[in-house]
Amino acid sequence: MESEKSNECPLHGAGMSVQSLVGRRVTQVVASWHVYGGSAPTGPLDVWLVDEEGTPVLVTTGSDWCLRVEVSEPHAGYDMGESGLVTVGPLGDETPLARHIGERILAVREEHEPRTGRIALELSFPDGRVRCDGWAGDLRLTAL
Repeated sequence: MESEKSNECPLHGAGMSVQSLVGRRVTQVVASWHVYGGSAPTGPLDVWLVDEEGTPVLVTTGSDWCLRVEVSEPHAGYDMGESGLVTVGPLGDETPLARHIGERILAVREEHEPRTGRIALELSFPDGRVRCDGWAGDLRLTAL
């Protein structure tokens, strides 16, 4: 059996045990988006799954392209000057997670890579699954 230590990101640590997500009802999803000029954002930078207890769980990519999963409050948006804005707010219908608001997480599965730790997280809901992973350092959310 592989030790938990080998699944840790060398830069960000192991984060929370994703097994603790099982049984939580997702009551809200908050996301941060990079907005530049008039172009529409292509995907969220970060997402926070908020459960019925009000606990926010951050899912985002790390600086070494790991997938970070940890309890963390959503941050405020901010202005990056000529590079655009980062906005933070409740998720609309922009991602596959939107259709699972109000559902319980039935199961989780994660994937690890030896150099960076967790690289993917799959969340199973009564009405489908969502895969969270990184692609070239960007967070990707895919309905399965």
